[in-house]
Amino acid sequence: MADKPIVLKVLLRQRHLQGHRTFCREYDKLAKQIDAELVGSWPSKAQFYRWLARDLQGLPYAHHCRILEAMFPGWTAEQLFQEHTGGIEFVPEPPAKGTATPPAQPALPSTQGMADVTAVFPSRPAFSHEIPPHKLFDNAEKISMVGLSLNMLCQSYPDKSLLDLLETGTVVECLFLDPHGHNIAEREREESHPAGVLSTLTTLNIQTLQRLHGKLSPEARGNLRLRTYDEPVRFNITVIDDTTCVIQPYLPDARGVESPTLVAERKPGVPGLFDTFSQVFDTMWARSKEITA
Repeated sequence: MADKPIVLKVLLRQRHLQGHRTFCREYDKLAKQIDAELVGSWPSKAQFYRWLARDLQGLPYAHHCRILEAMFPGWTAEQLFQEHTGGIEFVPEPPAKGTATPPAQPALPSTQGMADVTAVFPSRPAFSHEIPPHKLFDNAEKISMVGLSLNMLCQSYPDKSLLDLLETGTVVECLFLDPHGHNIAEREREESHPAGVLSTLTTLNIQTLQRLHGKLSPEARGNLRLRTYDEPVRFNITVIDDTTCVIQPYLPDARGVESPTLVAERKPGVPGLFDTFSQVFDTMWARSKEITA
């Protein structure tokens, strides 16, 4: 982390864009002009302030760099993340063309940094506040989930939105903890719930998806796949489009909402949590039991 501000921070302050909300509005305005698919892909609040604190290795993802370079014409992404040597009130000018700029520092090896983890939240509510379900699921082509009751999809995402996704070809794989199994009863005891609380919630969520399944066209019904497993519940894992993985551990003697949340994004050639946890999902799915109506 640097003592002096980076160029980006100074330029944002000049244009009164140093707040996360105002920055995101400007980001979306430019995204509409550059590539409509980038609208809403701005950094989370925590990620944004890590940028400004220069608390990152290398540069942000390529699509972020495209937007930043459009936001500040004449500046390259590398230049925006360099240390600003003047005062915070002194607004720098873009370097003249042909001016050599020091290359960005290469990313540290994954064992010394955050690997492919792009965000960490202290609890599930904190995660949902920054990344609500519609940001995760809207426009997804494949959603794969394993956990206990899968409330993020079944309770927090509108039925109509899920039906629209399924009808337009999105594949949704849901792997629930068996509501009639041994391990859900063990989890109820661990969380100090009366017997049947978690099994009832899980059954209701399964029935919700079964009801939606009945509303689908014959061509789309195969896109919604429901299964159960009966093993100790360790993680809630959500994999989106083989690119993003949300990981939420189950803590002892604590409800699921109190669990920290990690977000990992696949980076080719970089070993990290995405590959680990997407493989966990695949192996659990392979040995699970299909839910029949």
